Amino acid sequence: MSERRQVLLRIDPAVHDALVRWADDELRSLNAQVEMLLRRALADAGRMPKHAAPIPPRGRPRAREGEPPTSDP
Repeated sequence: MSERRQVLLRIDPAVHDALVRWADDELRSLNAQVEMLLRRALADAGRMPKHAAPIPPRGRPRAREGEPPTSDP
């Protein structure tokens, strides 16, 4: 996995609350929601770096065909 950088973001509390609600609706963390929105904006503006790593898939990896699903401990 590539290095992830931390960013301190200061935003209006109402904007923060709206982002949290949106992230909850999408079953994402606030961080994942903000990154998704930034990536979408970069792509729309034609500024997405070609070498940017994709966002890791959400959730648990699927079981391989023929393998029984694992249970949580």
